[in-house]
Amino acid sequence: MSDTSPEESRAFAQSPAAAESPASAGSSDFDAMTRDIAEVPAVEVIVTVAVNLMSAAAVKLGLTEEGDTYKDLDEARKLVHALAGLLDASATEISSFHAAPLRDGLKSLQLAFREASIVPDEPGQGPGEKYTGPVYG
Repeated sequence: MSDTSPEESRAFAQSPAAAESPASAGSSDFDAMTRDIAEVPAVEVIVTVAVNLMSAAAVKLGLTEEGDTYKDLDEARKLVHALAGLLDASATEISSFHAAPLRDGLKSLQLAFREASIVPDEPGQGPGEKYTGPVYG
């Protein structure tokens, strides 16, 4: 038998906390995330995505402490190419203050890719070079 009275049971069942289902809880979390994202300037979102792409590419190129553990040049090529495309597309949207270090990082990744490749791509054919032009060491 329950230790609650019928009145307490009805009050609990009608309370907002009790009425909130997992789906509505997820919806409120999504609303909060939407409000948070709405407050972030576009430049910050672009830079954050670029830094994430750079970090992932560095891991796939074997440039982290783990070295070759996660090295995968096919995956690295895709990430570097995506980074180059993002930077090319957003060049007029972000200031040179933000763009310059990102371009430097991209060039470093492109050079690291060229060094890591057993059969290097021809100049202009490496990852992202469609957007940046040929990268020479």
